[in-house]
Amino acid sequence: MNVRRTNTYFISDVHLGARYISDARAHENRIVAFLRAIEADAKALYLLGDILDYWFEYRTVVPRGYVRFFGQLARMADAGVRIIWFTGNHDIWLFDYLRDEIGMEVVDVKGGIARRIDGTLFYMGHGDMFGRQPTGYRILRSVFHNKVCQKLYSGLHPRWTLPFAHGWSSHSRKGQCHPPVPRLSDRAHSVVMDEARRLCEAYPDLRYIVLGHHHVAVDEPVTSECRLLVLGNWISESTYAVFDGSDISLREWNGEI
Repeated sequence: MNVRRTNTYFISDVHLGARYISDARAHENRIVAFLRAIEADAKALYLLGDILDYWFEYRTVVPRGYVRFFGQLARMADAGVRIIWFTGNHDIWLFDYLRDEIGMEVVDVKGGIARRIDGTLFYMGHGDMFGRQPTGYRILRSVFHNKVCQKLYSGLHPRWTLPFAHGWSSHSRKGQCHPPVPRLSDRAHSVVMDEARRLCEAYPDLRYIVLGHHHVAVDEPVTSECRLLVLGNWISESTYAVFDGSDISLREWNGEI
């Protein structure tokens, strides 16, 4: 049977494994159900970071869990769907295990990348380093990406690193998920839009800027030719974007496509 795959999908900020999510299995089942719903017409799936709340690949072992989610990604990849996973500020340490086992592309970039999809120029990234960020955060991020620091961290037993990482995540996210914030803060909006306008000048044919990270669903113009989309989250909402080859739309999943 010939399957006509026409759509490119974008999701971010699922935070699988987060300790502040009350029913982890139901949360995983919801994102798996969504992926099953789109696999028939998906030509590509962009995961724009923080899909996992924490992940660290050791040389010979990986964290337990997420079996249904990884299995669904593998099923889609085997069926011919291109899967591109951008690292976020929570799933920083994606190395080669998921890339090789599932057969997907892992993108680890500081701000984002420009890429054409069906001839249309997109700029995509997780969003945590989109525009000028506070010095402290930039230093912390550089430490997390430092190869020597990663090597030293890998020498610690997971019985210590896992509780620490999940505790940190829960503390940083506490009070920010329920209810969802209605819009970007003034500072975040200013930083994002300044960078978006700069990109539009650098790439005159840029049409869409797609980001995650902020946990707010945003779709607004940057210029008359370029739109900014922030994907929201899958904690308090179930938002995603879909590009059909000519236009992109930001949607909320209600169990149907």
